[in-house]
Amino acid sequence: MESLEQKTDRLRISQMAENLIGSEIIRLAGEIREMMATGHTVYNFTIGDFDPAIFPIPESLNHGIIEAYQKGETNYPPADGISSLRTAIAKWIKNDQHLDYKVSEILVAGGARPLIHAIYQTIVDPGEKVVFPVPSWNNNHYSHLAHATAVAVETSSDNNFLPVASELEPHLNDAVLLALCSPLNPTGTVFTPPQLEEICDLVLKENQTRPAGSKPLYLLYDQIYAQLIFGEAKHTDPVSLRPEIRPYTIYVDGISKSFAATGVRVGWAFGPSHIIDRMKSILGHIGAWAPKAEQVATAAFLNTPDEMASFLTSFKEEISSRLLDFYQGILSLKNEGYPVNAIYPKGAMYLTLQFNLINHVTAEGNRIESTSDITEFLLNEAGLAIVPFTAFGCAADSTWYRMSVGTATRQNISDALRKLSAALATLSE
Repeated sequence: MESLEQKTDRLRISQMAENLIGSEIIRLAGEIREMMATGHTVYNFTIGDFDPAIFPIPESLNHGIIEAYQKGETNYPPADGISSLRTAIAKWIKNDQHLDYKVSEILVAGGARPLIHAIYQTIVDPGEKVVFPVPSWNNNHYSHLAHATAVAVETSSDNNFLPVASELEPHLNDAVLLALCSPLNPTGTVFTPPQLEEICDLVLKENQTRPAGSKPLYLLYDQIYAQLIFGEAKHTDPVSLRPEIRPYTIYVDGISKSFAATGVRVGWAFGPSHIIDRMKSILGHIGAWAPKAEQVATAAFLNTPDEMASFLTSFKEEISSRLLDFYQGILSLKNEGYPVNAIYPKGAMYLTLQFNLINHVTAEGNRIESTSDITEFLLNEAGLAIVPFTAFGCAADSTWYRMSVGTATRQNISDALRKLSAALATLSE
C-alpha cells in the first residue's frame, strides 16, 4: 500500500515552484559543513557575508539599534519606510552621488533582495524579456519568479566580466528590463564611465524607437557595493552620466555590504515615483519592510557623515588588503607555472580567480574533466571552498571562481595559499 508520504510527493504544485532551481552556493555550503563536522580544515570563502567577530557593524549603529528597541520602536513602520530614514537617504544620495531624489521617490525594505524582486514584479509581465549579463547574482531566479523570458549574456574576462554595449545591443529591442550591477557580484570589478555611458546610450536609443504608450526598456542598477571601491577606481552610475535616462532607471542600495550590516536588513530603492509607488504596494502586501528599530538607528547613523567616513576608511582597508593578499598569492603561483589566474580587485568583497585544471591528473590518478571536478579537488585537497562562476550563470565549462573575504582573517588567507600551493604541486599533465 502506498504511504501518505508517497502520495504527498505526487501532489501537484505550481510550475514556478516546481521548476525553481536551488542555490548552488547553499548546496556547496552543506558539503562544507559536513567536511568541517568530520574534522577537516576548510577555508570557507564562499559566502557573501561578514563574520561579525571580524567585521562588526559600526559601533554607533549598534548602539542606535539597541536604544531604539529600548525605547519601544517595535511596531509596524510605514510601508515605504519611516520619514526620517528616507530623508536621510535622500541627503546621502545628494552628498555622495550629487543626485536629487525626493523622499517620495525612495522606498525602504528589508535589504536589497525584496527590492530587486519588487522591481521585477512591477515591470515584467509573464513572457516578457529580461536581459542581464553573466556572471551575475540571482537574476536568473528573479526572472523565474516573475515568469520572465531570461536572456543571459555571457561576458568576457577581457572586459573584467562586465558587459559592453556590443554584447548587449542584439538583445534589447524587445526587452523590458536590463539588470546591471557595479561593483559586480561575483567579480569585484567595476564599470568605467565609458563602458556604462555606451550602455546608457543603447537604452536611450532603444526607448526613442518605441511607439508612444508602449512599455519602455527599464534599467535596474544594483549599487549595493558602491561604497566598497578601492584604489584609483571610482563608482559610476547611469543618471550621473546620462541625466535623460532617469525616467527609466531604478537604483538598489543599502547598508548591508557597505557597513557590514547584512543581518540588519535595511535597504532602499530610488527611481521614478510611478515605479516606486507600485513597488511599495507589492512589498506592503508581502510585509517586506525593514524592522522599525533598525530604520530608526540607520536614519541616525546616516546623519553622522564623519563617523560613516571613519568606518569606511578602516573597513575598506581591511577588505582590500585581504583581497590583495590573495591576488598577489595567486599571481605568485601563476609565475611559478601553475595554471591559475586572478583579476585585480577593484570593489566589493570578491576576488575573481581562475583554475584552469581541466585534463590535469591528481596524485590518485584521477583526471580532472569538469568544473565540478575542479571544485571538488580544491575543496578536498586544498581545503579551499570557493564558488564556480557556473553558479552565477556562466557556461558549464567555465574555470573561473568567486572568492569572498568577508569571513577571512589575514592568517586564513596565508594558510589557504600555502595549502593551495601544496595541492597544485601534486597535479600532473
